Amino acid sequence: MALSIATKINVRIHLIFSIMINRELFFDTVRPSIFNGALTQSQVDGIRVILNEWEEQKLKDLRFLAYMLATTYHETAHTMQPVAEYGKGKGRKYGVADPVTKQTYYGRGFVQLTWKGNYEAMSVVTGEDLVNHPDRAMDMKVATKILFYGMLHGSFTGKKLSDYFNDLSTDWFKARKIINGLDKAALIQDYAEKFYNALKAV
Repeated sequence: MALSIATKINVRIHLIFSIMINRELFFDTVRPSIFNGALTQSQVDGIRVILNEWEEQKLKDLRFLAYMLATTYHETAHTMQPVAEYGKGKGRKYGVADPVTKQTYYGRGFVQLTWKGNYEAMSVVTGEDLVNHPDRAMDMKVATKILFYGMLHGSFTGKKLSDYFNDLSTDWFKARKIINGLDKAALIQDYAEKFYNALKAV
């Protein structure tokens, strides 16, 4: 998707300056546009953790943040809290207990981490033994590390945020490939654009 000159200038501004998000203004903006006029305390808490991590890592492209927020919103059924996959992988290959660890590597966290190999990889990233204790992926701080590292580095599917958001393009639709093909891509695009507009506004 080609960008206009004005959009390119706007993107470069976001890349140059360190971004500090005004929390209260942001909540006031997303409350009516995304959360149907009301935010629970747990939703606020989840968003704050993601915003805090964003600032701690000194990241700058607001499109990245918007898409991570949109992904979390979708994958957690709008709760903005780490959740376990409904059905715990029943009927799927990853829903069968591993013969060695006796653990089942169904979806957990902000991005629904699945498969033993992904739990092994994220154990290295988080410093947690997620292979033997996969429920640690439900911890807020651990889930946040997995969300950021995985989407920034392409850990889940080989696709990463910078593949879709860069100086030449902004592709909210195909960015879904970072997580799960094009499943619900248009829906998540809508969420992401709303989050992005809210972030720009504050």
